[in-house]
Amino acid sequence: MSEPHSKARHRHRRSRTALAVGVPLALTAAGTLAYGTDLGVLGSTARQASAAAPAWAADTADGFASVNSLGQNGTYGGRDGKTVTVKTQAELEKYATATEPYVIVVAGTINMNPVGKEIKVRSDKTIVGSGTSGHIVGGGFFLGSGVHNVIIRNLTIRDSYQGVWNDKDHDFDAIQMDGAHHVWIDHNDLRHMADGLIDVRKDSTNVTVSWNKLSDNNKTFGIGWTENVKTDITIHHNWIRETEQRNPSTDNAAHAHLYNNFLEDAPGTDIKSSYGNYSRGATRMVLENSLFQGVKNPVIKDSGAAIVQRGNSFSGTSGRNESGGSAFDPKAYYPYTLDKAADLPSVLKAGAGPRASIGTTTASTKAAAATTLTVAKDGSGQYTTVQAAVNAVPANNPSRVVIAVKPGTYRETVKVPSNKPHVTIQGTGGSRKDTTIVYNNASGTPKPGGGTYGTGGSATVAVEADDFQARNLTISNDFDEAANQSLSGHQAVALRTAADKVFLDGIIVSGDQDTLLLDTAAKDRLGRVYVGNSYVVGNVDFIFGRATAVVDRSVITLKKRWNGTSAGYVTAPSTAANRKGILIANSTVNGDVSAGSFYLGRPWHAGGDASLDPQTTVRNTSLSAAIKSTPWTDMSGFSWKDDRFAEYKNSGAGAGSASSNRPHLTDAQAADQEVADWLAGWTPSAS
Repeated sequence: MSEPHSKARHRHRRSRTALAVGVPLALTAAGTLAYGTDLGVLGSTARQASAAAPAWAADTADGFASVNSLGQNGTYGGRDGKTVTVKTQAELEKYATATEPYVIVVAGTINMNPVGKEIKVRSDKTIVGSGTSGHIVGGGFFLGSGVHNVIIRNLTIRDSYQGVWNDKDHDFDAIQMDGAHHVWIDHNDLRHMADGLIDVRKDSTNVTVSWNKLSDNNKTFGIGWTENVKTDITIHHNWIRETEQRNPSTDNAAHAHLYNNFLEDAPGTDIKSSYGNYSRGATRMVLENSLFQGVKNPVIKDSGAAIVQRGNSFSGTSGRNESGGSAFDPKAYYPYTLDKAADLPSVLKAGAGPRASIGTTTASTKAAAATTLTVAKDGSGQYTTVQAAVNAVPANNPSRVVIAVKPGTYRETVKVPSNKPHVTIQGTGGSRKDTTIVYNNASGTPKPGGGTYGTGGSATVAVEADDFQARNLTISNDFDEAANQSLSGHQAVALRTAADKVFLDGIIVSGDQDTLLLDTAAKDRLGRVYVGNSYVVGNVDFIFGRATAVVDRSVITLKKRWNGTSAGYVTAPSTAANRKGILIANSTVNGDVSAGSFYLGRPWHAGGDASLDPQTTVRNTSLSAAIKSTPWTDMSGFSWKDDRFAEYKNSGAGAGSASSNRPHLTDAQAADQEVADWLAGWTPSAS
């Protein structure tokens, strides 16, 4: 980036759990950059299923159940434990109430005795039906205070109904939780119970309810019943039909995200809806791309509550349909993909409820194991180019696809579009130097169809899909500035990301000007990027953009310009207000350049946008003598002092004491600017 481009920050408090992404490294000393000496690769922090566990036992939750908080990193149930198959109530109770983790497969119909009994499930459990045969009849499950990390999937829970439609005497729920957290309720059929189908009560939080059939009941789904405003809950892709009330009713929820639900009140039946989605008390609700068909009072809000509606569809509805107030941005907490409201009847009739095989599901749901595609220039793989392998990934792929690239130099541009998430591009050689993807477009390079590429369009590799990973390879832009002085724009991007949860692990990203563009899909979208155990090489603004980005345990190499001079800028953040920008931590900044010739950064107010609040923090990093004693500078008329630039406990010849021209964080400030603060609930892990 020469002068202008774009960027983002988010003020989301983290739980103080350790971020175990990698191990401490003895980084190379200043001036000793040896790409052949690997820094090592990050170890997966994900807990692995036992060898005997079926593939779906390793699935983890999405939505708020995936967010790290309260000392729990996401929701993965009992996959650390043994897998057991149960066919009786005694067996189910034995394992569900045990202190150790279990994956419990329900194979058959279990009739609860006494009727209405709710088994008290303990933490770290996955309870899942075997195909469509797992039925719990006349009872359900209870998750008490402090119970956490529980998955309930692929079950039919039914028939505790006691003959009274609005039953006040029998609290016989399918699933009830009082003070639980990190719970995933997925692909179940819940119906015909005496009280509620699902009750999420007493400050239960970090709950995701997805792909369920909820039907034939008076009270469907209640949330809250507390004065506290703590519950974070995601409710998506549920088919709610022939239910009267609480569809759901949400009371005092801090964050309630409802999307792609189908509420159906079919004509000519005895059950009539009294209301649909209800935001009560101080609830903040975001309601997106849901379909309401024949429902009376489809959307209601209390005076103190908030509902933001987007993309919903209403057919044959009547009565109240309300919205108002400000809520929150769900993408600040986790990524998600919306289906069209009009498609929901076909999508949910095909995909909601128990599946014959938990891995056999619609394109919108999670599938089972990762797929591997191989690329080799010599024809020994499935594809000879990386882009051909990307093209072979199905749209909206539900699970990880690994593109294994054999050693060689692949001169091509590669784009991973936004509708192909969960892609890993991985070199298979012994070193990250063995596999290289390289091209030489620049901002001013003419395009075949007319015009020029522009900075973003110059990227050798462009990633627009969430949950992307790259490891053990080199991504380079080898544009020759000296030979192309006549071109108007010399910005030449090696790698551009515009997505969330991007993990760059053990790679080299090499170029001159604008090497690594870390962007977001839009100004109001969160885009978290973690660069670990890697090398980034460049000279002008070569780590830049509006993403919430961490460069950790890596080597940043300063490079001379095309004419042999030493001058440049490491970072050019374009961070949006109220988000975090670029964090360089536990790393080394060095290179064969003159002393005092490089700035650590300057504020890029893309397009002259004064509302931006660019941020770079450099902490616990070794700085060579190449760094100026006043390491920050202005850009395009914007003063760096009006934005957020700081250091903390750096070392090396380029480090310096605090002054008005070299701000340092206090210990208290630094405690809020750690790697985990930047990642906001996401723990990168190799997959």
